[in-house]
Amino acid sequence: MRTHKCGELNTQQLGETVEICGWVHRRRDHGGVIFIDLRDRAGLVQVVVDPDVPEMFAIAESVRSEYVLRIKGLVRSRPQGTVNANMNSGAIEILAREIEVLNESETPPFPVESEIEVNEELRLRYRYIDLRRVAMQEKMKVRRDVTRVLRNFLDDNEFFEIETPYLTKATPEGARDYIVPSRTHENAFFALPQSPQLYKQILMVAGMDRYYQVVRCFRDEDLRADRQPEFTQLDIETSFMTEDEIMVIMEEMIRQLFAKVIKVELPAQFPRMSYQEALSRFGIDRPDLRIPLELVDIAEFMKDVDFKVFSGPANDPKGRVVALRIPGAGDKLSRKDIDELTKFVGIYGAKGLAYIKINDLDAGVEGLQSPIVKFAPAEVWAGVLGKTNANTGDLLFFGADKAHIVNEAMGALRVKLGHDLNLLEGEWKPVWVVDFPMFDWDEKTGRYNAIHHPFTAPSCSVEELVANPGTALSRAYDLVLNGTEVGGGSIRINRPAMQQTVFGILGIGEEEAQEKFGFLLDALKYGAPPHGGLAFGLDRLVMLMTGSTSIRDVIAFPKTQSAACPLVNAPAVVTDAQLKELGIRLIKPAGKDKG
Repeated sequence: MRTHKCGELNTQQLGETVEICGWVHRRRDHGGVIFIDLRDRAGLVQVVVDPDVPEMFAIAESVRSEYVLRIKGLVRSRPQGTVNANMNSGAIEILAREIEVLNESETPPFPVESEIEVNEELRLRYRYIDLRRVAMQEKMKVRRDVTRVLRNFLDDNEFFEIETPYLTKATPEGARDYIVPSRTHENAFFALPQSPQLYKQILMVAGMDRYYQVVRCFRDEDLRADRQPEFTQLDIETSFMTEDEIMVIMEEMIRQLFAKVIKVELPAQFPRMSYQEALSRFGIDRPDLRIPLELVDIAEFMKDVDFKVFSGPANDPKGRVVALRIPGAGDKLSRKDIDELTKFVGIYGAKGLAYIKINDLDAGVEGLQSPIVKFAPAEVWAGVLGKTNANTGDLLFFGADKAHIVNEAMGALRVKLGHDLNLLEGEWKPVWVVDFPMFDWDEKTGRYNAIHHPFTAPSCSVEELVANPGTALSRAYDLVLNGTEVGGGSIRINRPAMQQTVFGILGIGEEEAQEKFGFLLDALKYGAPPHGGLAFGLDRLVMLMTGSTSIRDVIAFPKTQSAACPLVNAPAVVTDAQLKELGIRLIKPAGKDKG
């Protein structure tokens, strides 16, 4: 039906008769001459319709936005002064000879050619219209290019692409499973995979050596801008490689990805930072290194002050007192701004936000402006100012509470102020975060949880792990880019004794372990090689590379924040007959059975 795509036409086709198909992006009537911007996936081209042929001109007069047309015409140069340098086809136009309406269109629910903000629910309801927009098509192209470059790199490095099952067994991996009833196995259920973790480990036991998969994963969890109930990850596993060797080859893959897709040169070597250093300096294990602000511990100065808000956490082994210096912000943030920031940190559990404005460093305490200055002697504030390298005009914020509350609240404050005050340095800052703890103690349940997952190898022996599980470190590594975790992985446990030990520390007894993970434990008995891997969030990578603020903008058919699909109205009620066939009876939750 066509000889060329709209956006591919240029001066090389001058004088040729071409046939194109696409959607009417814009129609303009200029005093007897009609201009139609025709659009397809490749871009736009301008079509000129003269009134020479009344029948064809009448068709051009009748078309509206989003009509689907087939046009045959002559490629010619645009008149002098009308060239559009922003379009690939901007130097030429097509003089129409034939116009065929392939399909009409009703008025779209929102304009395709405009960049105005559109309600997201409406965009997702009419996603086929939304995806016609140039910005969305560009994002889909980047996504295509990303997967192509990643596949090519892994293929060149002798990785095998292998598919793993979608219908599998429920396993505890940190989020709720999506459960699928089995018709052929009464009272039994499949689960959709949260990741192919166990299958890829078994592939290593099977001797596949290097595996990868661009795979859909499913997690029934609360959603955020970078979360979806179904998402795509690049899943990778290797045998006979250390964590250092894995990180090196993955760095090269990410460098090539950015260079080839968005023409960005990442550092020749990504820095590495321990988990504890990340928390200490930035309050978070996924630090945005573009922000030149750091948390500074000042508990040493606050242990003997009368101000219990500071002295309490300073003397608590589980407490933390920090200062965050904002250079030159003393006259940039008003009291109203600070009140808003106080509300912000409250979201993370902070009970307040103390501050000091440094009006004159040389004037000592007299040069400090804050309600809290009176609660500590001058030598305390002198020590704090010295340790934070404060200067005249700076603003200090303070956090004092349990360490986890301080880290979350002040870490979030650091990121917010870095963006709000335009403090970012550099465009791309990757970092590997390593040396994570193996476990996290849950006060509510009185048990340990795995920081990553229960198949992560510790960096110590079985005996050392049993003796000190709370201080054991794992052989895990996360790749963080601009404050977003884009990939995470670890060396796996490849010996049954270590795996059973980890299960035991997590409160998973032998019987439960055999029931849930018996197939893995059996596999580890048959010569499981040392192995490790990681998974990259493909949606998050594309989100960052396209400058999007949500992964929903880089997924063709995403779910809303309530995990619904407005396009097809899913999830939906199923018939009683279907439920009966599956042996399922619905029970209304308590309190929802009235009116």
